[in-house]
Amino acid sequence: MGIYDDDLGQNAANFTPLSPISFLRRAAQIYPHKPAVVYADRELSWLDVWQRSVAVASALTARGIGKGDTVAILSANIPEMFEAHFAVPMCGAVLNAINMRLDAPTVQFILEHGEAKLFLVDKEFGQLAEAALEGMENPPDVVHIDDPALDEGSLPGDVSYEDLVEQGGSPENGKAGGKAVPVDATQYLPDDEWDAITLNYTSGTTGNPKGVVYHHRGAYLNAVSNALTWSMGDHPVYLWTLPMFHCNGWCFPWTLAVNAGTSVCLRQVRDDLVYNAIAEHKVTNFCGAPVVLNTLLSADDELKQLVKHEVKVMTAGAAPPAAIIEGMQNMGIDVTHVYGLTETYGPVTLCAWQADLWGNLPADEQARLKARQGVGGQMLEGLIVADPETLEPVPRDGETIGEVMMRGNNVMKGYLKNPGATEESFTGGWFHSGDLAVWSEDGYIQIKDRSKDIIISGGENISSIEVEDVLFRHEGILEAAVVAKTDEKWGETPCAFVTLRPGVELSADDVIGYCRDNLAHFKAPRHVVFTELPKTSTGKVQKFALREQAETL
Repeated sequence: MGIYDDDLGQNAANFTPLSPISFLRRAAQIYPHKPAVVYADRELSWLDVWQRSVAVASALTARGIGKGDTVAILSANIPEMFEAHFAVPMCGAVLNAINMRLDAPTVQFILEHGEAKLFLVDKEFGQLAEAALEGMENPPDVVHIDDPALDEGSLPGDVSYEDLVEQGGSPENGKAGGKAVPVDATQYLPDDEWDAITLNYTSGTTGNPKGVVYHHRGAYLNAVSNALTWSMGDHPVYLWTLPMFHCNGWCFPWTLAVNAGTSVCLRQVRDDLVYNAIAEHKVTNFCGAPVVLNTLLSADDELKQLVKHEVKVMTAGAAPPAAIIEGMQNMGIDVTHVYGLTETYGPVTLCAWQADLWGNLPADEQARLKARQGVGGQMLEGLIVADPETLEPVPRDGETIGEVMMRGNNVMKGYLKNPGATEESFTGGWFHSGDLAVWSEDGYIQIKDRSKDIIISGGENISSIEVEDVLFRHEGILEAAVVAKTDEKWGETPCAFVTLRPGVELSADDVIGYCRDNLAHFKAPRHVVFTELPKTSTGKVQKFALREQAETL
């Protein structure tokens, strides 16, 4: 013990567990009148969201739900989904936002594996929920969300979400919705910032999905990191084109409480709905996978002309082709490229733009630079590209391939009930992403492939992403995916699956010739299949299905 330890301990005045619940309290206290959520003909202020969240948390507590219990939710991007990101952790429970595009057996697996005690169900997905609950030995209690803006759907369970709001808002419980916002959120904070706040499941394309556990500290820090990464300032208007079930909307429900922004909610992501919402609500920011950006780029010019003010988009997921980034920039929508995984609370790296170095470069070169995954975000402690066996960092030559690894407070606690997978993913004190990348001299990383997607042809590594990038630049190609096909002579060769734009006619030889004109010849695909690309429930191309198809050619 030294002089800086004597009589200088933690106490209520100088230490508070980090939790995004504090952001909600502050937004409601300082900006009670500011709009927090806009959806259809509904508008909720930050005071409304605070009071409703307090009421729901109180109602959950009265039902015996508390620390360590799981509350699952199956919902579109609507106000109740947004509120659940605060209300559930406010009672100490863990929120499990489930992908509503999954099938019933997978939803059932998640409910059972996560041991959900309560299940909040948006009526659009009532039938899916009922099918998932059928046959469960210990099904959770069900609370339905009756959205007045939706005519269709079913209402499982006898209790509604609004019943929870009403029950928890009664004066006798001491947490009446009408009471003033407290000066701090201590009453609702976790005892330990390491306590779990949410449970998110991976896509499970090669088996049962794994349950990724987030803690309050990581959620708090990644929410702040989002605001810094994007220079969002106060009161941004954010459009929900990214599902809130996906890494808790990349932590943006909590980010929007940091800066008292406005969430504009959409049930569906269609080009007309997105462009009209941008124009009507003066949207400043939205997020989306490259497939969303491609949808917007392919829209009618009449819709594109609705964008008349500065808009920023954050994209991640499958590495976006430079052509998509360039197309968005040409529309006047500024692109921030980020990278992360379910295990890292969503985005933890960004292609930090350096205008003094790159601002005067040609547009296509700027887009190529922006297509890199970049550098660690403000809250990420460590980012390396290294040999997965030795953990030795690869040379920063832009050519040597290694595995992307991270460490820091915005890496998951681990996989729920899966100590073997948790230990393996943290080997050597780093989180192993499974993504293969190169490290440039300037310290920026660029992903070349998932470890299972790299194509090794005649001893040469071929990045499927590099070939896809070239294919996306062809004006007649809407979408493309490249996988390995077994070859007797070369071991593997690239096989391209291509979706053409409406009215376009191309032959396989046309596509192969185009690739040979723009790539080293050994990287050009030997086979081309014209088809619609199969996608996962989160919009990612199902390359494992394409690999199986390629082997039958």
